[in-house]
Amino acid sequence: MDEAVSNAVKNRLLSAFPQGTFARVDVLGYGDDPAVEPGETAVRVFIDRAGRPEENWDSRETLDHFARANSEGLDKLHDGLLPSIAWIEFFPDTPERQAMPSRPDWGHRRSFLGNRTNVLEAIPDFTRVATLLGPADLATVDALIMAGVATSRAEVLRWAVGRIRENPAYAQLQERMHEIDELKDRF
Repeated sequence: MDEAVSNAVKNRLLSAFPQGTFARVDVLGYGDDPAVEPGETAVRVFIDRAGRPEENWDSRETLDHFARANSEGLDKLHDGLLPSIAWIEFFPDTPERQAMPSRPDWGHRRSFLGNRTNVLEAIPDFTRVATLLGPADLATVDALIMAGVATSRAEVLRWAVGRIRENPAYAQLQERMHEIDELKDRF
């Protein structure tokens, strides 16, 4: 991530909130975190504890309190303060989270989805499907994006499913599934 771009994004985000709201702000580019797609910029924000008690700090209540107390700043984000940002995640600031912020099993976070890289999300006939990819599969998907096959990870997966659907073996599979359904109906 270019330092000038990172500083500009960070300063713009900080301008929407009172000073001292955040302990740390990480501006992420592709390669900084597996969740950031090629060409995207994202932000991970750690909410400062500021003397609040440690007990229950890393909780949903902390995030709800943060959202209520900072609704004006969050409204600015929703109104397009950072239009080129793919997503922003807010976490309570703890040593564990700062050491490993992108763990998929962290239960307490509040996300703001910025720019919509996938315009099909607004079309009613399409369904969002989330998946977890290992390093080799993620590298394959990202290579297809960088090669120009698609512009996002979601688009690569739609492209791959389309290739499967076009394969004659898929038509045979559908026929067999229909035959099995007919056999089940006989019971």
